[in-house]
Amino acid sequence: MLRTLMQNKSFLVLLMAVAAVACLWAGCKSSESIHAAIPATAGPTSAGLKPGPNDPRIAYVTARLLEGYHYLQRPLDRDLSIKFFDGYIDSLDPRHENFLQSDLDEFASIRTNLDVLTVGGHATAELAPAYAIYDRFAARSQQHFDYVNDLLRQDKFKFTADDRVDLDRRHDAFPKDLDAAKQLWRQWLRYEYLSEKLASEVSETNGTFTVKLPPEANTNIIAMLTKHYRLSHRSLTNVDSDAVLQIYLNALAHAYDPHSDYFGAPKAQDFSIDMNLSLFGIGAQLMDDDGYCTIHELVPGGPAVKSKQIKPNDRILAVAQSNNVPVDAVDMDLEKVVQMIRGPKGTQVRLTISPGEDRTARKVVTLVRDEIKLEDKQAHAQLIVQPDGKRLGVINLPSFYAPVGLNDDGAATPKYCSTDVGKLIKKLKSEKVDGIVMDLRSNPGGSLDEAVKFTGLFIKDGPVVLARDSSSRVMVDSVPDPNQMYDGPLVVMINHFSASASEIAAAALQDYGRAVVVGDMQTHGKGTVQELKPLRPYVWPATPTATNDPGTLKITKGKFYRVSGGSTQFKGVASDIILPDILDYLTYVGEKALDNPLPWDTIQPVSYQKLNLVQPYLEELHRRSDARVTTNQDYSYIKQDIDEYQKLQADRSATLNEHDAIAEKERITLRNKERQKERDGRALPEAKIYELTMKNVDDPGLPDPKSFYVTNTVQNYANFSVEQTYSGGSPLFHVYTNSAAYAPEVVPAYLLSNHLDQSDVKIDYTNLPAMYVPDATSKPAMTRSYDPDPALDEAERILQDYITLLPKGATLTAAH
Repeated sequence: MLRTLMQNKSFLVLLMAVAAVACLWAGCKSSESIHAAIPATAGPTSAGLKPGPNDPRIAYVTARLLEGYHYLQRPLDRDLSIKFFDGYIDSLDPRHENFLQSDLDEFASIRTNLDVLTVGGHATAELAPAYAIYDRFAARSQQHFDYVNDLLRQDKFKFTADDRVDLDRRHDAFPKDLDAAKQLWRQWLRYEYLSEKLASEVSETNGTFTVKLPPEANTNIIAMLTKHYRLSHRSLTNVDSDAVLQIYLNALAHAYDPHSDYFGAPKAQDFSIDMNLSLFGIGAQLMDDDGYCTIHELVPGGPAVKSKQIKPNDRILAVAQSNNVPVDAVDMDLEKVVQMIRGPKGTQVRLTISPGEDRTARKVVTLVRDEIKLEDKQAHAQLIVQPDGKRLGVINLPSFYAPVGLNDDGAATPKYCSTDVGKLIKKLKSEKVDGIVMDLRSNPGGSLDEAVKFTGLFIKDGPVVLARDSSSRVMVDSVPDPNQMYDGPLVVMINHFSASASEIAAAALQDYGRAVVVGDMQTHGKGTVQELKPLRPYVWPATPTATNDPGTLKITKGKFYRVSGGSTQFKGVASDIILPDILDYLTYVGEKALDNPLPWDTIQPVSYQKLNLVQPYLEELHRRSDARVTTNQDYSYIKQDIDEYQKLQADRSATLNEHDAIAEKERITLRNKERQKERDGRALPEAKIYELTMKNVDDPGLPDPKSFYVTNTVQNYANFSVEQTYSGGSPLFHVYTNSAAYAPEVVPAYLLSNHLDQSDVKIDYTNLPAMYVPDATSKPAMTRSYDPDPALDEAERILQDYITLLPKGATLTAAH
């Protein structure tokens, strides 16, 4: 959860005090006394990396800010030093397969002295450990890469033994020596080879499996794995000193709690983009393709599309700012290329392009940067009209977005999620919906202010959330301006990826008795508030050439509590009605799976006006939902998946015996095929679904209903109309048009999209030349695109039950 505050000027006083007592804090042990334990000096590593001129000051200030402003109010000590070190090691080597135990033994004295090395100097940190440890990691990664390449050239890859490979090594011991590491590397490579081999040699036709390896398969698999390891090695080792500092200081911040972060300039900009839902650039999604920055997708309406000179699969070979000299982008880290392409609105960027259709060609494309709006991440909704006339609204809110300024590229068009949701509610109310499902699944949070305003759309007034800071002061955030827009039946959907702001909103609506909360057993459990502190005011350039942005610290300042007194931290928000989901059983999901989470606790609740809108009906809603879920085929599949996952978790390994692996692949393939066959055989929903976005929410009326089929035909119906009649039980469509352009190719596409269940369509053309009249019967090919969402389907049924149980006008009655 983010709350952006004014910069606290008292920190300047703190810095001066820190400088005065630094010698006392470092007095227990001299940082110089452990320099001998650092295998590398502060000079360049073997990878050519060394700290930037400002980096020691950046690290020092980051540590002091954490000491002085973090919720824990805890100095960087030996215990935190151990967490800092372990977090850095795990960030570099999460599978515990590259570092050797002997490496960690060598770094043992560093592990317990990072506190002294970081804050024990004269207003600067000693960063030699960061680069020494990274250098060792890069060396081990090179050994890993070289060994795998040798195996790919020489190994015969036989899979007849009964050995297995460990799939989850996050908590396993590091290999004791290089021989043990090589055994791990070899087993994992064999697992990857076997997976690719099975994909090549096992084929299925009508339930019959054929096991035959194509002659060229071995060559193809080796080439594919060689490329995979080359790209993986490159991503691990092709980093600069800024990237090392980012990882290192993030490990320091995460020693305090998992949601305090250090953002280098690029990461701070990414955070701002996620909150603002806009950026300034050319409107292109980029990817790394074997060292080449490659256009993956173009954003509609962006400068790249408008130029008509750039296409997907084109490569960007160099980037120049206006008339400056181009900078070579080949083999450059993708993040660095992105930073060069982004820039202030209205400025020029010149790209040297290698077209996808001709790699030998070169052209220079000049683009003017503009605001790129990420409209697909804004709130959107559906109006669902049931066959019985019931009208339901479903609002999906991907995040609690709001303007955040962390760069100087220009002012983005402000977007507030509470305003957007308000527009969608207004539209749904104008369409006379009987109830609304608010979908907060996988909503990671965002702005606290927006969470409070959002909640105020559904309650008249009152407190929404409590926040306690490090001094135990409790602040109450209440609905700022009573502006309840909707007082009808409400269901809120959550899952384990609903976090922070979404948990605050769900908890408040649950505590007030305003909404039925349905979904996973609980939400993520992130109940902490963060403040953004740009480091620029505290880090002055160390040299005339030290122009790098020192970055931003996102620091946990407090904890959130429900109006009923319990924290949302760690435990999250529990559903009123739990719907089976495999996410409930994943051991790596949620606050409990993170390192160093703050604990759950309670404070004194505040006075608020409870509504008696859920509890009287919850038992009956439970009973009806449980009866449906028990017999629902999709939930039967989910329960099967849960059982299989729990067995896999107990074992955490996979077979390297080819015979056993083929049998397992056949079983899973047949199971999935049977499931898909069953789903394809279901009748399509009879309801009409209308998609509402921020682009069309203010338009009069409704858009065309959503199609459950897709077609590649371009559809444009401005010059013809269709009248539907029936003849002999088959639909007959009279097409009235004088435009030959809308004849045989276009009209079937119209019917395909608007008359979904017709496999035999008769078309009668009127006022068309005879040469354009097709056969009496047209059978356009249809591709079914309906994909069920069992949780949303059940939430809609719960809402319909709730509507029937809730007395009319009950939403206006409060329990006193």
